[in-house]
Amino acid sequence: MSDADFDILGIGNAIVDVLARSDEAFLSRHDMHKGGMALIDTDQAEAIYAAMPPGIESSGGSVANSCAVASALGAKVAFIGRVAEDTLGQAFRHDITRAGVHFPTAPSTGGLPTARCLILVTPDGQRTMNTYLGACVSLGPDDVDAALVGRAKVTYLEGYLFDPPEAQRAFHRAAEAAHAAGRQVALSLSDAFCVHRHRAAFLELIRNGVDILFANEAEITALYEVNTVEEALAKVAGDVTLAAVTLSEQGSTIVQGAERVRITPAPARVVDTTGAGDAYAAGFLAAYTRGRPLSVCGRLGSLAAAEVIGHFGARPQSDFSRMADAAEG
Repeated sequence: MSDADFDILGIGNAIVDVLARSDEAFLSRHDMHKGGMALIDTDQAEAIYAAMPPGIESSGGSVANSCAVASALGAKVAFIGRVAEDTLGQAFRHDITRAGVHFPTAPSTGGLPTARCLILVTPDGQRTMNTYLGACVSLGPDDVDAALVGRAKVTYLEGYLFDPPEAQRAFHRAAEAAHAAGRQVALSLSDAFCVHRHRAAFLELIRNGVDILFANEAEITALYEVNTVEEALAKVAGDVTLAAVTLSEQGSTIVQGAERVRITPAPARVVDTTGAGDAYAAGFLAAYTRGRPLSVCGRLGSLAAAEVIGHFGARPQSDFSRMADAAEG
């Protein structure tokens, strides 16, 4: 994986997050499934936003968060995602470039506004997300710069973006460009909601275009329609070169063929679980693109996730400069 300008190229939703603390009664009143993610339309977005308690606005999006964390860990990172030429789009561009991420995608004009995710965090740290995709749905294969893909060691695709048909074509184009350049492709399943909607299409992409898969317990068992993680791990080992499956407080398991690497979770004080999986993938890929052993990749992912869930919001808030050294220990 040498001779690359970037360690990671992320392709995903460019979203502005609005995070607010909430009680479970608020979720019930608005028919929200605690801990889940729902796609909402413009009217729903306006109604929920108006009813939410005061919140914090920051640039987000699953793979965009991973890109920001990976950059904080010293990786060279780029991102492709679509925003509108509006105030939120400008805010997203400012935040992600300030995080050290190369963001060349031009803003769209005259269409839907920049996406936003309304996140309610209950006292136990669980986050419930309501996502308005806005301008994100306009991303298509023409937005995938094959030359940029070829300059990255790993192109990391976001499952949340998989809903629009044009985005699916963009993923296949990116996978083809990466493999043509001798690079690798990673995919996050993102949410069991996404898996249930697109299981067959996900499996086709995974089997034909993905080298590295990130998933949690619910997502991987939904993908293979099995009852246990062990059954799913046996199946995924035949579909991808490498899989990293997070198991909440049980840590994670990394699968490479017949090899299994168990990673214990890093100690953490849970304040907000938003972005835990994004940070894990960032740490993993930051170590992986440096050629580190799988055990180190998993530990760096675990450490990054522990930092992110220890505060409100999905972006790093502490100095990550020594985290890679800690993962080696």
